[in-house]
Amino acid sequence: MSIQKILVVEPSPVERAQIANTLAGAGYQVIVAADGEEGVQIAQRDFPDLILMEVVMPGLNGYQATRALTRSENERLARTPIIMISAKGQDTDKVWGLRQGAIDYLVKPVTDDELLTRIADI
Repeated sequence: MSIQKILVVEPSPVERAQIANTLAGAGYQVIVAADGEEGVQIAQRDFPDLILMEVVMPGLNGYQATRALTRSENERLARTPIIMISAKGQDTDKVWGLRQGAIDYLVKPVTDDELLTRIADI
């Protein structure tokens, strides 16, 4: 799978901009969402090749949004890989994220190199 368009779902404007700038600098097309509900709506409309999902968000959290996307009736959307990125770094957090359908779980702070390597490995 060739990753070109990435949706970043991150409530923090600073972290959202940092991740988006890193990805854009590496040549990816970046779409952003400020919360889980917006992220699900954008994913349903734009069909990104990859979603980077924060866990802790107001309203629909990252676990719920990931579950909604990976269990979608739309096969294309359900197959979209999701990498969770969060400060929640306990083993139970990671296991729960993977159980919701995420393919990977990164604990903040994530370096630009680590993020880009994980994306390249997909």
